[in-house]
Amino acid sequence: MYSLKRMSGALALALLALPLLHLSAHAQSQSLKIGYTDPEAIIAAMPEYGQIQQQLQQEYQTAQQQLQTMSADFQDKLEKYQKQQPLLSAESRAKREQELQQLQQQLQQSAAQKDQEMAQREQELMKPLLDKVQAAINEVAGAEGLALVLRAPALIYVDDTQVMNITESVARKLGIPVDDASADTSNASNAN
Repeated sequence: MYSLKRMSGALALALLALPLLHLSAHAQSQSLKIGYTDPEAIIAAMPEYGQIQQQLQQEYQTAQQQLQTMSADFQDKLEKYQKQQPLLSAESRAKREQELQQLQQQLQQSAAQKDQEMAQREQELMKPLLDKVQAAINEVAGAEGLALVLRAPALIYVDDTQVMNITESVARKLGIPVDDASADTSNASNAN
């Protein structure tokens, strides 16, 4: 009996503490300041981004020209083989077919390697921009006292009274001109 009374007393104490825990958690969530931003939109508005895209386009065209040259060489050799095939011995045909297969594999490997090089080059060129945007986000978040900054495209719903949009502040920090009229319009549409 005594242990039952002790357990019911402990249970009553726990039930009384639950509202206090909930109140404490609610108070903590109220003090947590959250913001969000759209880093992709900021990067797309940076002048350096356009320059990087032009440079990548030029490098891509150069790589494509190299691959087209290799492809044209392969096609020439294939056509030459097809014309000469009836005149070749079985041994010569097998040797030429093997050479053509090797050329085709080299062409495929070169194409895959160029794709990989272009992806790596894009990362290389974009890294300073990404670092610059991240540094600006960190500065704005620190100045605003934000504990958490979310990426805007991942958001489904935002209560603008509880969560702060820092995209404009980050853009201004980076020296990107922000049209106040369009910013006010987009904030009004976000609130709806």
